[in-house]
Amino acid sequence: MNVRMDRPTMPEIWAWLDQVPDPEIPAISLVDLGVIRDLKWQEETLQVTVTPTYSGCPATSVINMEIERALRKNGVQNVQIKRQISPPWTTDWLSDKGRASLLAYGIAPPQPAGGPENCPRCGGTDLERVSQFGSTPCKAQWRCRDCLEPFDYFKCI
Repeated sequence: MNVRMDRPTMPEIWAWLDQVPDPEIPAISLVDLGVIRDLKWQEETLQVTVTPTYSGCPATSVINMEIERALRKNGVQNVQIKRQISPPWTTDWLSDKGRASLLAYGIAPPQPAGGPENCPRCGGTDLERVSQFGSTPCKAQWRCRDCLEPFDYFKCI
């Protein structure tokens, strides 16, 4: 743990948090997922506003713990996590880097049309939905008829 005598800058803090992976999809950071909504100092306490991907997300407590751990590791000792559910999280908050990370990890990023455009494994376009529900509530299970591989699709929310 680093002990800092000065207050870190917001770009430093955002960079630290950009290194914290989502516990359910470790290929994407919490920053690129868009769940960290705001950072601000309240006197000597850093307030971090977090919007879960949905109100019942089982990873919320782990996300909060990992945010605190990353900040404390970098010398920010006074941290307050503020949960904000309005406005609700949307896949529009995913960064371009996050979308690319999902694709590289084998998860089709969300599309406005409501289904994947291409197979994240082979790029094929002959796709079928296997189940509206995938490995987590925010994903659906699809299969590519070109390469015959199943894959997750991150649903638009």
